[in-house]
Amino acid sequence: MDREARGDVRTKDELIDLLTREMKRLREKLSEIKVQVDQTRMVVDREQSRNTDIATELRRIQDNIDTTPRQDIREIYDQMLEARFRLTTMRAQLEKFESTKTLLEEEQQLLAQIMNRFQGGVETLPTETGGTAGPVNTPGMSIVRIVLAQEEERQRLARQMHDGPAQSLTNFILQTEICQRLFDRNPARAAEELGTLKTVASTTFQKVRDFIFDLRPMMLDDLGVVPTVRRYVESFKEKNDLDVKLDITGDDRRLQSHREVMSFRAIQELMVNARDYATATEIRIRLDVTSSKVRIVVEDNGRGFDAEAAMVGDESYQDPRSQSLIGLKQRFELIGGTVTVQSGEEEGTSVRLEMPANDE
Repeated sequence: MDREARGDVRTKDELIDLLTREMKRLREKLSEIKVQVDQTRMVVDREQSRNTDIATELRRIQDNIDTTPRQDIREIYDQMLEARFRLTTMRAQLEKFESTKTLLEEEQQLLAQIMNRFQGGVETLPTETGGTAGPVNTPGMSIVRIVLAQEEERQRLARQMHDGPAQSLTNFILQTEICQRLFDRNPARAAEELGTLKTVASTTFQKVRDFIFDLRPMMLDDLGVVPTVRRYVESFKEKNDLDVKLDITGDDRRLQSHREVMSFRAIQELMVNARDYATATEIRIRLDVTSSKVRIVVEDNGRGFDAEAAMVGDESYQDPRSQSLIGLKQRFELIGGTVTVQSGEEEGTSVRLEMPANDE
């Protein structure tokens, strides 16, 4: 009886795949919300200091109310109202971000506990109708996986742009409006707001540059694969808090453009797989460009898989790394290269790639 007839259970691998994807989404969301919390907290601290300064000035005016010009009194009260409104608004925004961050952390912890339970041996989980089922073996599933993988990547980039730069741009608009109102009344305060705006803009610009680098690093064309891999590994370590080691053998010689792209994309893809699907804590990359062949090894200590089933394209095998590795193998074989995968549930994963350094 096929799955459509039973249609009421998910396999262990399918559930682990689902949980892994959700943990990836939460990790990305947490990374973005932490940046928002830090930026908003900085603004709240600055606004609190500003309110304190205005309160001190207001007390001074109250002590000299008979000799203070009405225009000065009106201006300080306007500043006080505006400062209080901004502080209240930013405190509410900070509270919202911190609450969201707490909820995401709790959800992440819960999913991690569930993942550990499934990896400990739970094979299936009934759906609403109950029953048992076997693995999926649907014709055309490879094409479906490719399309879904592309859409997932587009959704990931869209979420990152929305939660990162888009949110920052919204804050830019608010701060710009404040600057416009302050230019005539309080130039010093306007200059302070512009300084903060510049700081936030620099942070957002760096995040946009990171997005562009992930999509297509320009230094790959300008400097080659070795400097690009070094830069990517450094950025990856900073953003993901993982123990990543890079060993490069040979000089920074240039390869043909398509071989540099293939080498970099292979390393990038395998590192992302180790982070997102293997939940690894350690990754080691070795890149050797000394001889007539380019050799790459990427190893991780995360959750392993059945490498044999993954590499033969068994449609019943549900690990999300399968399609990625098959695609790598096909691309490398087109230029006379090879891909070898070793993996086990308790052993982590080692992927070895080799290709000619030039056309032969």
